[in-house]
Amino acid sequence: MADRFHTTTSAQFQNRWDSSPVSEEDVVDTLEAIVKRFDLRGYLLITVPSETSTDFSSNVLMTSWPDEMLKTYDHAGLIFGSPVIERLRQSTTPFTYDADRTNRTRLDGKAAIAAALFERHGVPRGAYFPAHNSAGLRGALAFGGSREPLHPREMAELNAVANRIFTEVIELREGRRQNVSLSRREIECLSWASAGKTSVEMSEILGLSEYTVNHYLNRATRKLDAVNRVQAVAKAIRAGLLR
Repeated sequence: MADRFHTTTSAQFQNRWDSSPVSEEDVVDTLEAIVKRFDLRGYLLITVPSETSTDFSSNVLMTSWPDEMLKTYDHAGLIFGSPVIERLRQSTTPFTYDADRTNRTRLDGKAAIAAALFERHGVPRGAYFPAHNSAGLRGALAFGGSREPLHPREMAELNAVANRIFTEVIELREGRRQNVSLSRREIECLSWASAGKTSVEMSEILGLSEYTVNHYLNRATRKLDAVNRVQAVAKAIRAGLLR
């Protein structure tokens, strides 16, 4: 099955993208097809977290990881000291991972927690494929499962589509955000949130009630199609709405 996939995936992917407008549903269909054909469990498309990132979820563009896994990852603070994220920041070469072996290099004493999380959710092994768009934004496409490590030929095939998928998703998101219009108050609240201020602190700074501050933040979060204020801030920065 994998050999047959090698001869068709790139062509099918390219034909679909070139023959009709791309939608996020097209991307999801493609990712799910890859997962199925390679006998994997899930996929993850991210922007590479910056050195100042305090959570992982705000960098996730698309994933089949369950919400519980993402929440547990962030609650345990596994973004700090992650050998995978550190490698993505330093290299553009695709690489495989083994949750148990890879996390042994952690210096924060959370190796067992990280390995157990990936094992529990069925993605103890997999691979990451670094990507970037024309503006220099860096990301990665990852696949995980419990099968044996991906072979070199499989790695090459997946690497061939990673950059295109990342670029298309970023363009789709940016195109959608160009139509997003935030009010002055929404931008002010997001700006202070990006500076680490709480709702109470923002209410004192802006001379508004805490309820009103939360109202502006919640409305901006919905407009930006974000799951929380942290992700809303990240999306607003990437869209050029915050300076």
